Amino acid sequence: MTTSFEAIPTIDLSLANDPNTLPNVLQDLRHALVDVGFLYVSNHGVPSPVIADLVSALPGLFSLSEEAKRAVALENSPHFLGYSGVGSENTGGRVDLREQFGFATELPATWREGLPLCERLRGPNQWPNRDVKLRGVIENYISELTQLGERFLDLVAQALSLPSGTFQPFLSDQHRLKLVHYPESSSSSSLGPSNQGVGPHKDSSGWWTFLLQASPPEVRGLQVLNKAGAWVDVPVVPGTFVVNIGQAFEVVTGGVCKATTHRVLSGQRERFSVPFFQGVRRNLTKAEAVGALKAHFAGMASNESAEGSQIDSAFLRGKYDTWGESQLRTKVRSHRENGKKFYGEVYEQYINDNA
Repeated sequence: MTTSFEAIPTIDLSLANDPNTLPNVLQDLRHALVDVGFLYVSNHGVPSPVIADLVSALPGLFSLSEEAKRAVALENSPHFLGYSGVGSENTGGRVDLREQFGFATELPATWREGLPLCERLRGPNQWPNRDVKLRGVIENYISELTQLGERFLDLVAQALSLPSGTFQPFLSDQHRLKLVHYPESSSSSSLGPSNQGVGPHKDSSGWWTFLLQASPPEVRGLQVLNKAGAWVDVPVVPGTFVVNIGQAFEVVTGGVCKATTHRVLSGQRERFSVPFFQGVRRNLTKAEAVGALKAHFAGMASNESAEGSQIDSAFLRGKYDTWGESQLRTKVRSHRENGKKFYGEVYEQYINDNA
């Protein structure tokens, strides 16, 4: 019988390199996958300078002039990459008090008329001030997190009694990175009473999420919803990433590994956060996602809180045939000005679709 968690477990990835400690790592990882959906990873192999360079760049990046931010506004990009200001995004129908820069694996745009609209999500970044140094910092970080993600997937497969390499065929050619700034906040703002940094949600932007909490340990805000419906703090632990399951992985595992609901509360101190979203290939169909490993996960039970089960989840509910279209719907609903500009033919459908 599954019990509700009260803290987030930590997995020391260096212990997976030793045959004597690997079995315990896999046992602990399986618990995190099936019973929690969130975990810390330590000794993860990402070089400290790569992380430090990114953290050091954040204050300056968000201190850029409004003109420089507007020059790389997300609304310029059909790929939903670029800067979005405080209050420009909403979750669960409420405004999120955060600003962010969205980046991705640098790839050219290949969409043309006749291809599925979701293929237009693939494309190049907008680089603030054409800053070559910043670009190098971000591209190095994306490269290292891409490699960590693939190493981690092999451990996940083993923990779930599957061969290494089982999950890599589900991955996209493009992964996404957000650099997020939550300004300090009182209980009310010019946008209305709220301490919602980002509202309760499940990650719909990837296979797995690897989060760097880039503020001091005393700056809190991230919380996850346990199976009893209680919010559990996820404090900053230096030297770790917070790792959590995305919605597509929940589908492929037949709901055995749940995408855990989480939120961020704004506080009296600003907070920086850097989530890396491991991409899912856009042409993954619902039938393929549900059927690929169905036999393996049949009979394995899992559950979640009542509140968590109500989170908007278009792909899980099966209305959209491909992961790419479900992803496009989510982005249009979150970034409505961008949706109107580039995806007018489906804008009304996605905005009014609450099923």
